[in-house]
Amino acid sequence: MEIILKEDIIGLGFKNDIVNVKSGYGRNYLIPQGKGVIASPSAKKILAENLKQQAHKIAAQKAAAEERGNAIKDVTLTIAAKVSATGQLYGSVTANMVADELQKLGHDIDRKIVTMRDIKKIGDYTALVHFHKEVIVEIPVTVVAENAEELKAEKEAMKAAAKPAAVEEAVEEAPVAEEAEAPAAE
Repeated sequence: MEIILKEDIIGLGFKNDIVNVKSGYGRNYLIPQGKGVIASPSAKKILAENLKQQAHKIAAQKAAAEERGNAIKDVTLTIAAKVSATGQLYGSVTANMVADELQKLGHDIDRKIVTMRDIKKIGDYTALVHFHKEVIVEIPVTVVAENAEELKAEKEAMKAAAKPAAVEEAVEEAPVAEEAEAPAAE
Protein backbone atom coordinates (compact mmCIF):
# COMPACT_ATOMS: atom_id res chain seq x y z
CA MET A 1 0.00 0.00 0.00
CA GLU A 2 1.43 3.39 -1.01
CA ILE A 3 1.07 6.17 1.54
CA ILE A 4 2.00 9.86 1.35
CA LEU A 5 3.44 10.82 4.74
CA LYS A 6 2.11 14.01 6.35
CA GLU A 7 4.89 14.17 8.97
CA ASP A 8 8.37 12.77 9.60
CA ILE A 9 8.39 9.23 10.97
CA ILE A 10 11.88 8.06 11.90
CA GLY A 11 12.56 4.66 10.41
CA LEU A 12 9.86 5.03 7.76
CA GLY A 13 10.31 8.33 5.93
CA PHE A 14 9.98 12.07 5.96
CA LYS A 15 7.09 14.47 5.32
CA ASN A 16 5.74 14.33 1.74
CA ASP A 17 7.56 11.05 0.95
CA ILE A 18 5.66 8.29 -0.81
CA VAL A 19 6.37 5.02 1.01
CA ASN A 20 5.20 1.44 0.69
CA VAL A 21 3.81 0.01 3.93
CA LYS A 22 1.80 -3.02 4.86
CA SER A 23 -1.92 -2.54 4.44
CA GLY A 24 -2.75 -3.00 8.13
CA TYR A 25 -0.13 -0.47 9.23
CA GLY A 26 -1.46 2.09 6.77
CA ARG A 27 -5.19 1.50 7.43
CA ASN A 28 -5.01 1.02 11.18
CA TYR A 29 -2.30 3.46 12.24
CA LEU A 30 -1.00 5.97 9.68
CA ILE A 31 -4.30 7.11 8.15
CA PRO A 32 -6.41 7.28 11.36
CA GLN A 33 -3.63 9.13 13.22
CA GLY A 34 -3.38 11.68 10.41
CA LYS A 35 0.22 10.73 9.69
CA GLY A 36 -0.47 9.78 6.07
CA VAL A 37 -2.97 9.53 3.24
CA ILE A 38 -3.43 6.95 0.50
CA ALA A 39 -1.24 7.76 -2.52
CA SER A 40 -3.93 7.85 -5.21
CA PRO A 41 -3.09 9.40 -8.59
CA SER A 42 -4.95 12.61 -7.68
CA ALA A 43 -3.16 12.80 -4.30
CA LYS A 44 0.18 12.41 -6.09
CA LYS A 45 -0.67 15.30 -8.45
CA ILE A 46 -1.64 17.50 -5.52
CA LEU A 47 1.60 16.55 -3.74
CA ALA A 48 3.69 17.41 -6.82
CA GLU A 49 1.96 20.81 -7.14
CA ASN A 50 2.42 21.55 -3.43
CA LEU A 51 6.12 20.61 -3.58
CA LYS A 52 6.59 22.87 -6.59
CA GLN A 53 4.96 25.79 -4.76
CA GLN A 54 6.84 25.13 -1.52
CA ALA A 55 10.29 24.65 -3.09
CA HIS A 56 11.66 27.89 -1.63
CA LYS A 57 10.21 27.06 1.80
CA ILE A 58 11.78 23.58 1.71
CA ALA A 59 15.13 25.11 0.73
CA ALA A 60 14.90 27.49 3.71
CA GLN A 61 14.10 24.56 6.03
CA LYS A 62 17.11 22.65 4.70
CA ALA A 63 19.36 25.70 5.20
CA ALA A 64 18.11 26.07 8.80
CA ALA A 65 18.71 22.34 9.37
CA GLU A 66 22.26 22.64 8.01
CA GLU A 67 22.88 25.60 10.33
CA ARG A 68 21.66 23.62 13.35
CA GLY A 69 23.73 20.64 12.20
CA ASN A 70 26.89 22.75 11.92
CA ALA A 71 26.29 24.03 15.46
CA ILE A 72 26.56 20.52 16.92
CA LYS A 73 28.93 19.00 14.35
CA ASP A 74 31.99 19.25 16.61
CA VAL A 75 30.23 18.23 19.83
CA THR A 76 31.52 15.13 21.59
CA LEU A 77 29.45 13.73 24.44
CA THR A 78 30.80 11.89 27.46
CA ILE A 79 28.16 10.13 29.50
CA ALA A 80 28.97 8.67 32.90
CA ALA A 81 27.00 5.57 33.85
CA LYS A 82 27.10 3.05 36.65
CA VAL A 83 29.08 0.02 35.57
CA SER A 84 29.74 -3.43 37.01
CA ALA A 85 33.26 -4.83 37.41
CA THR A 86 32.98 -6.52 34.01
CA GLY A 87 32.23 -3.28 32.15
CA GLN A 88 28.51 -4.01 31.80
CA LEU A 89 26.19 -1.04 32.42
CA TYR A 90 23.42 -1.15 34.98
CA GLY A 91 20.63 -0.27 32.56
CA SER A 92 21.59 1.35 29.26
CA VAL A 93 22.39 4.68 27.63
CA THR A 94 19.57 5.67 25.27
CA ALA A 95 18.84 8.34 22.68
CA ASN A 96 16.87 10.23 25.36
CA MET A 97 20.00 10.52 27.50
CA VAL A 98 21.95 11.81 24.50
CA ALA A 99 19.26 14.45 23.84
CA ASP A 100 19.35 15.46 27.53
CA GLU A 101 23.15 15.83 27.42
CA LEU A 102 22.86 18.00 24.29
CA GLN A 103 20.31 20.19 26.08
CA LYS A 104 22.71 20.59 29.01
CA LEU A 105 25.27 21.91 26.51
CA GLY A 106 22.74 24.46 25.25
CA HIS A 107 21.55 22.74 22.07
CA ASP A 108 17.76 22.44 21.87
CA ILE A 109 17.37 19.02 20.25
CA ASP A 110 14.11 17.06 20.20
CA ARG A 111 14.66 13.55 21.52
CA LYS A 112 12.61 12.10 18.65
CA ILE A 113 15.19 13.08 16.03
CA VAL A 114 18.07 11.32 17.82
CA THR A 115 18.58 7.69 16.85
CA MET A 116 21.03 5.08 18.08
CA ARG A 117 21.11 1.61 19.51
CA ASP A 118 20.88 1.32 23.26
CA ILE A 119 24.37 1.18 24.73
CA LYS A 120 25.00 -1.54 27.30
CA LYS A 121 28.81 -1.44 27.69
CA ILE A 122 31.41 1.27 28.18
CA GLY A 123 33.17 2.49 25.05
CA ASP A 124 32.83 4.79 22.04
CA TYR A 125 29.59 4.92 20.02
CA THR A 126 27.82 7.15 17.47
CA ALA A 127 24.42 8.82 17.71
CA LEU A 128 22.63 10.20 14.64
CA VAL A 129 20.62 13.43 14.73
CA HIS A 130 18.14 13.76 11.83
CA PHE A 131 17.50 17.49 11.31
CA HIS A 132 16.21 17.08 7.75
CA LYS A 133 16.03 14.17 5.36
CA GLU A 134 19.24 15.39 3.74
CA VAL A 135 20.92 16.68 6.93
CA ILE A 136 22.02 13.97 9.35
CA VAL A 137 24.75 14.70 11.89
CA GLU A 138 26.82 12.01 13.62
CA ILE A 139 27.71 12.72 17.24
CA PRO A 140 30.43 10.67 18.95
CA VAL A 141 29.29 9.40 22.34
CA THR A 142 31.76 8.06 24.89
CA VAL A 143 30.35 6.06 27.78
CA VAL A 144 32.59 6.02 30.84
CA ALA A 145 32.25 4.39 34.23
CA GLU A 146 30.71 6.68 36.83
CA ASN A 147 32.30 4.66 39.59
CA ALA A 148 35.71 4.20 37.90
CA GLU A 149 37.71 4.70 41.10
CA GLU A 150 35.63 2.11 42.92
CA LEU A 151 36.10 -0.38 40.09
CA LYS A 152 39.89 0.10 40.09
CA ALA A 153 40.01 -0.38 43.86
CA GLU A 154 37.81 -3.46 43.55
CA LYS A 155 40.03 -4.99 40.84
CA GLU A 156 43.18 -4.27 42.86
CA ALA A 157 41.58 -5.85 45.91
CA MET A 158 40.72 -8.93 43.87
CA LYS A 159 44.32 -9.13 42.55
CA ALA A 160 45.73 -8.62 46.05
CA ALA A 161 43.47 -11.35 47.41
CA ALA A 162 44.56 -13.70 44.62
CA LYS A 163 48.33 -13.10 45.13
CA PRO A 164 48.56 -14.13 48.82
CA ALA A 165 46.58 -17.25 48.08
CA ALA A 166 48.97 -18.14 45.25
CA VAL A 167 52.00 -17.40 47.47
CA GLU A 168 50.61 -19.57 50.30
CA GLU A 169 50.03 -22.45 47.87
CA ALA A 170 53.59 -22.12 46.57
CA VAL A 171 54.95 -22.10 50.15
CA GLU A 172 52.92 -25.19 51.06
CA GLU A 173 54.02 -27.05 47.92
CA ALA A 174 57.72 -26.22 48.37
CA PRO A 175 58.27 -28.18 51.66
CA VAL A 176 56.44 -31.16 50.21
CA ALA A 177 58.82 -31.17 47.26
CA GLU A 178 61.88 -31.00 49.59
CA GLU A 179 60.57 -33.90 51.70
CA ALA A 180 60.02 -35.96 48.60
CA GLU A 181 63.59 -35.29 47.43
CA ALA A 182 65.15 -36.06 50.86
CA PRO A 183 64.33 -39.81 50.94
CA ALA A 184 65.56 -40.20 47.38
CA ALA A 185 69.01 -38.83 48.40
CA GLU A 186 69.50 -41.50 51.10
